[in-house]
Amino acid sequence: MAEPEVRAVAENLLQALRFFGYARKTGEIHDLPGVSLIFCGLNYAAFNAALLAKPIQGDDQELSRLIQLCAAQFEARNLRWTYWVCEDFLGTPLRRDASRIFRRHGLRPLTEAPGMYATNLLPPDRPLPELDVRPVDDEPTSGAFAEIMSIAFDIPFSVCSAVYGSERAWNGELRGYVGFSNGTAVTTAAAMITGDVIGLYSVATMPQYRRQGFAEAIMRQVIEGGRQNSGITRTVLQSTPSGLALYEKMGYRTVTNFNVYIAD
Repeated sequence: MAEPEVRAVAENLLQALRFFGYARKTGEIHDLPGVSLIFCGLNYAAFNAALLAKPIQGDDQELSRLIQLCAAQFEARNLRWTYWVCEDFLGTPLRRDASRIFRRHGLRPLTEAPGMYATNLLPPDRPLPELDVRPVDDEPTSGAFAEIMSIAFDIPFSVCSAVYGSERAWNGELRGYVGFSNGTAVTTAAAMITGDVIGLYSVATMPQYRRQGFAEAIMRQVIEGGRQNSGITRTVLQSTPSGLALYEKMGYRTVTNFNVYIAD
């Protein structure tokens, strides 16, 4: 059984990714035994996701069954898709063989995302820039969020606009924020509260404003706002390689790892 901190990180991620199933009228969410399927309504793999929802008690046959179950759902819709696996949801032998099993079913490793946890943040080790943080709640802020996500993560703007700019997108539990410096939108973050943790997602900064403290500034403001509203101080996130050093400096530690596979 996964440790409480691992479960907190995995559950928060599962709830946050449901955003893509709610954002558009054509989106769908199917919760099946052991796995959750999220369809964004577009043929874009990163936003069509299967997530292992609980630890696998069986062997490679059980993992193969779940992969085939997901593949049938996405292939019936002719969609590219990804499969997210918390490595602590797999026993040691199965974890070692997971990549081979996924390849056998036509999915290749795409990326790894360390799942990180912080009970309390460490104080900043440098002055942070002033930032006007606004919730995503109208067309200008949703458009700014979509533009920054498109540029920062190299996603077609048409896809980002269709998802993050949708009128339905920000009506759920995931809340988006845009940070403005001197009136210019420079950075983004999104927050999801589950249980006793605040999850941080979509942390991105425009290229010309990187390495100036804007990502840390928006994260700290969003977390503080969540703390004031809920009393929660524990936070979780999934790191990219470029963000790992920053998050460790802020007080996060890696408690698990998420392996992401993509269907070719």
